[in-house]
Amino acid sequence: MSNVVISTRVRLARNLKDYPFPCKLSQQGREEVIEKVRDAVKNGNSVLADDFSYIKMSEVDPVKRVSLVERRLVSPEFISDTEGRALLLSSDNSLSIMLNEEDHIRLQVITRGLSPEQAYDTADKLDTLLDERLDFAFDEKLGYLTQCPTNLGTGMRASVMLHLPALEKSRAVTRIAGNLSKLGLTMRGAHGEGTEPKGALYQLSNQVTLGISEKAAIENLKNITAQLVAQEEQARERLCKSDEVRDAIARSLGILRYALVISHDEALKLLSNVRLGIVSGQITDISVDVIDKLMTDVEPATLTVNAGRSLSAHERDVARSELIRPRVAGAGSRN
Repeated sequence: MSNVVISTRVRLARNLKDYPFPCKLSQQGREEVIEKVRDAVKNGNSVLADDFSYIKMSEVDPVKRVSLVERRLVSPEFISDTEGRALLLSSDNSLSIMLNEEDHIRLQVITRGLSPEQAYDTADKLDTLLDERLDFAFDEKLGYLTQCPTNLGTGMRASVMLHLPALEKSRAVTRIAGNLSKLGLTMRGAHGEGTEPKGALYQLSNQVTLGISEKAAIENLKNITAQLVAQEEQARERLCKSDEVRDAIARSLGILRYALVISHDEALKLLSNVRLGIVSGQITDISVDVIDKLMTDVEPATLTVNAGRSLSAHERDVARSELIRPRVAGAGSRN
């Protein structure tokens, strides 16, 4: 399924019992929440405890904050107001804990491919680590209490990142997305609610958290993902027989290999085409992993952060092409 499913994410929302939700929390209260959670992680009885770095968001450069969103380590909402907010981030960036976003704690785990059980297992261990030293707001009937009622219950959101170029081109994605709410799921752009899909990247996640167990929610997500993967693969098989599509893939590879200036949206479109060419066997000698990483690295803020200096829009487009060319230089195509 790695040809379609790029990554899995599990996020848990938690709040401390004796504090108002962040929207009603004073600056002092926010600082107390941060220190309590930070202490719970640092002094918890787990090997995970030593793996986190502490980041005070008000001290982070604006461009670096946006890069955190682009890399899906934090939410767009989290960087909109940095006062009294902090981030605990693992060394490999697979685990992050947002403090004082919509809830006191937004804990998330990201894994490669379709692996919701693995992601949830890690999230559950970290949740247990925190629960040993913190008193979470919990109701016997409602479950975990959250600021937004849609997160009540398990407080869990599980999602998968999908590459759906064939379903997008056939316009089946719109129809599918419209039917998903009946199944307790939703499909959005790569960065979640309010974002438009680019590069044929879509985020599929559960909507229901109340009256359903974590296991049931994950199983539902897996089943629907499997159906989407099957539909995408069937659509790809038909699509990639088209000379027009095969030509678009070859041209995309050529542009990425030789272009001197590439905009953000163009890069994602071309990388999406090349990824389709790789998984369909048209392009050889380049891995899907290279393309997946490039789809993040070409984002404007991440590109700027990695460059180590401020870049104008044109300079970013030049730097983007310079980043891409050597990574796809060894690629070959097969007619």
